[in-house]
Amino acid sequence: MQKIVIIISFLLAFLHANEIDTFQESKEILVDFYSDNKEFQKDFYCEAPFKRVKKGFEIIKSEAYSPRNATTKKGKFNQRTKKIEWEHIMSAHNFGQHLPCWKKGGRKACAKDPLFNKMESDIQNLAPAIGEINGDRSNFKFAQAPKDLKYTQYGNCRVYTDFKAKRFYPQNHSKGWIARSYLYMSKTYNIRLSTQERKLMEAWDKTYPMDKEEQKLREFAKKVQGKPS
Repeated sequence: MQKIVIIISFLLAFLHANEIDTFQESKEILVDFYSDNKEFQKDFYCEAPFKRVKKGFEIIKSEAYSPRNATTKKGKFNQRTKKIEWEHIMSAHNFGQHLPCWKKGGRKACAKDPLFNKMESDIQNLAPAIGEINGDRSNFKFAQAPKDLKYTQYGNCRVYTDFKAKRFYPQNHSKGWIARSYLYMSKTYNIRLSTQERKLMEAWDKTYPMDKEEQKLREFAKKVQGKPS
């Protein structure tokens, strides 16, 4: 009986492979994944804990993160400081800018492009991030932080958004995951990385090995998407 269950599970995974075609579908799948794996309920950049709520996940107040802007310009509570959003590790601008549709109007113009939708919905390039930091990082490229940098933006969270240089400096714990996502996207979708960027990602990949969360998520992604790591 157990063998039959295993065979059925394998067949279902095979049948559903490559059927994730929209970003919305990916978000729903990831909500289920992190709901089922509560030990991984910490955000990607700050390792701030979060919990399941009706419409997704909400940040639990902790010493791991303090908002850069607790209120909006209009003086209202900044909702993005308390919610989890699904961050494209390699930004949509980075993987989409080479497509003909992007040149006609950016992300909106690529909404119906099959290749863009595949890249946008690829689970191996998505991670749970605090909304404020997701917004601040925008489409900035990742970089190695200067040695004398003072991390003054997000409390105890040692990440930094350099708005002037348009660079984002992540903590060590996420560097390996970032690197493997970049290298995966480059290989899978033939996205060119600059020589400097590739060297950085290859260095981070070697220096920071996979943890249990990343390993489990990538194995899960292969089952539901049918794509190699």
